[in-house]
Formats: sequence, structure tokens, C-alpha cells
Amino acid sequence: MRIEISTRARALIFATGCATLLSACGGNGLFNRERPDEFAVQRQTPLVVPPDFSLTPPREGEPRPASSTLQEEALEALFGGSAPRSVLERDAVSRAGPAAPGIRSSVGDMDTHTVAKGRVTRDILLAPESDGEAARTSVGS
Repeated sequence: MRIEISTRARALIFATGCATLLSACGGNGLFNRERPDEFAVQRQTPLVVPPDFSLTPPREGEPRPASSTLQEEALEALFGGSAPRSVLERDAVSRAGPAAPGIRSSVGDMDTHTVAKGRVTRDILLAPESDGEAARTSVGS
């Protein structure tokens, strides 16, 4: 026994199937709920009763005694401590000499002369890419 389905019925079944499949793409389903970021959770150290109850609070401006964060501990575990300076770096720092004590204050001073490299640098960066065959130079007047 063969059942004949009209073109209209086929189109209706196809449209219903497509609508059912597209309804699964919705954003408010069971699996699309807000979850906490498990990497943003930071472990807290357990509370410990200090052996000496005559502790004084730290003075103003002093660093806290074990104030390393989880991020600092992770960087320490990944990259180790501060690496010793290379011979080249030590030589460059020694040739530069000591910095002037008030250098940060004098940089923003109106009497400090600076060279504006913005236009030249911008022109170099925005120059079209080429093989250099048509490169030209010009001397500004």
C-alpha cells in the first residue's frame, strides 16, 4: 500500500522540520546558562592562629608580609625568579650612566626641547609596499 503525499504536504513537513531544527539554535536553552569562570576563582589561604598575639599592625607604606597574589605565584612558577642581567645589558646600563634624580619632573617641563617625529614616522609606516625599484628620496628645504 503506497501513500501519496501532495506537494503542499511535503512543503509543510519540510518547513516544520526546518523550524524544529532552527529552534535548537536559540540562546535560552538548558545548556546556555551563565556559569562562573573557573579560572577567575582564587584560593584563599586557610586562617591560622598566630603563635604570638602581640603582633602590631604594619606601618603606613610598608609592604605586607606575604602579599603575593595567585597571578604572581603563577608567573613565578612559569618563568622563575628575576633572571640575572646579561653582560650586554649590564654594559648598556653602565654606559648610560645614572639617571638624573628629577628626570620625571623635567620631561613635562615647557623648556624641555623634543623632536617631533610624528609626520615622518607616519609617512614611513603608510608608504605603499613595493620592491624598491621606484623608490625615491627627496631632501626637504
